[in-house]
Amino acid sequence: MDFTNKVIVVTGGGSGIGRACCYEFAALKGAVVVVDRDEKGGEETRHKIVADGGRAEFFAADVSSESQVEDLIKKALARTGGIDVLVNNAGIQRYGTATTTSAQEWDEVLDVNLKGAFLMARYTIPAMIQRGGGAIVNTASVQSVAAVRNSLAYVVSKHGLLGLTRCLALDYAKNNIRANCVMPGAIDTPMLRWAASLDDHPEKVIDACNRLHAVGRMGTADEVARVIAFLASDEASFMTGAAIPVDGGLLVPVGGMMFQESGTGAKKA
Repeated sequence: MDFTNKVIVVTGGGSGIGRACCYEFAALKGAVVVVDRDEKGGEETRHKIVADGGRAEFFAADVSSESQVEDLIKKALARTGGIDVLVNNAGIQRYGTATTTSAQEWDEVLDVNLKGAFLMARYTIPAMIQRGGGAIVNTASVQSVAAVRNSLAYVVSKHGLLGLTRCLALDYAKNNIRANCVMPGAIDTPMLRWAASLDDHPEKVIDACNRLHAVGRMGTADEVARVIAFLASDEASFMTGAAIPVDGGLLVPVGGMMFQESGTGAKKA
């Protein structure tokens, strides 16, 4: 895979899967636009890429804000001249059921995880069309096709991302824009470690996350990033509207029944 002369925008690029994607695309000779509302994390990602001889820009933005997304894309285009790949990776987690999730928490999760991906696509697609096409990869989840107890807003947002992916694939195929998503299982990232820390016994949560997968361990951010890069590359030229599990076999047992019965959602703080 080679992303020479390609510009790749990655949201949530300041940590976890997003940061791993930024490093992966940079290693494949792409010019990376790191987007994150965490200025420290985003700048750290940019700095390492540049220090290693790659090309990267960082823009601080909250993807749930339409005005910030619109401004971000204008600045990114002015700096890079175009956009070829969009990786919608920014996401947050809040725990709760229909009766314990507040309206504010619901809005917060749906705004970042789902509305943010929509807004980024809305303002990026015109630039892709001007370039003659492009690729969008959304970071969905195994929770796009299954559910875990006590994770209402997150599960709904990830189900929505699957629908968004399919709609983008259908609506923009005529513009030579492909849209796919990855569905990671439990990935050892700062967000997962934070979630585990909310439990009275975080080490048991980590152990349960490892045991959920057929391969006997959680995944790494790098493993997900490599699949995302493939889907964004010309090697996946005949793939669009696809949802690819990157889950170590988590969904294999009876379509994910083990996952549903062994939910590891942390206790609500």
